[in-house]
Amino acid sequence: MNKKFSKLSFGAKLAFLIIMLVIIYLPLVMIVVYSFSTVKEVGGTFGKFTFSLYTKLFQNEKLLTATKNTLIIGLASAAIATLLGTTAAVGIHYMRRKVKAVVDVSSQITIVNTEIVTAMAFFLFMIFIRDTIRIPVNFNLLWLIITHTVITTPYVILTVSPRLQQLNPNILEASMDLGAGPIKSLIKVMLPQLAGAMISGFALAFTLSLDDFVVTNINTVGSGITTISTFVYSGIKHKLPAEIRALSTIIFLVVLIVLVVFNIVKINKQKKQAHK
Repeated sequence: MNKKFSKLSFGAKLAFLIIMLVIIYLPLVMIVVYSFSTVKEVGGTFGKFTFSLYTKLFQNEKLLTATKNTLIIGLASAAIATLLGTTAAVGIHYMRRKVKAVVDVSSQITIVNTEIVTAMAFFLFMIFIRDTIRIPVNFNLLWLIITHTVITTPYVILTVSPRLQQLNPNILEASMDLGAGPIKSLIKVMLPQLAGAMISGFALAFTLSLDDFVVTNINTVGSGITTISTFVYSGIKHKLPAEIRALSTIIFLVVLIVLVVFNIVKINKQKKQAHK
């Protein structure tokens, strides 16, 4: 397959690339374009150019509440997942080979496992704690932060682990030989070298939390908590407000800007290191 693809002309490869990019990005472009339109449905006649959807967005209290909840859950769970995932990745990296293999596989169960199964496991566990053990807990933002942390931490481990394998182990050993303890060596020597991978892990965890629907929907039963994903789902059943196009555009542009800035900083850093 690779040999056949390599024999294709440059024009055929370029055409294939363009087709794939159109399939991936055309829906996003349509959302952005029609966020400035007066029409109710995406597609067809554009209508008049307007910023009215953005004005209505900041007047829609339900959508703003859902956005606030989503950001709180996403940022909190991503921060905790980055801390736990980085610590776990370091611990796994320095384990013995056999134990490392077992723990490494175990840490990826929530990635391999079907999301609906994970969501139901969280739901039943909460019911067990509340009704069997009689601990007065309920479905709330804190519970959602916990569930999102659990499902995103393995992705941080996957992001940080390759960077750990690239580090020079002698630097950490030299730090401890010079009198720094394991914790101090971890904080002052290893973590600065893992900063890039940790930022990538945080961004991935935040994006996954932002996008999650199944776990969030099942674990908000009776709580009245809405996130962007559950708001969109409930809106599809009835009537999805057009302001969601404006919100989607803002989220898309913010993510795009962050990615561009992060990659520019990363490239500049690599250039500086190459010149040293």
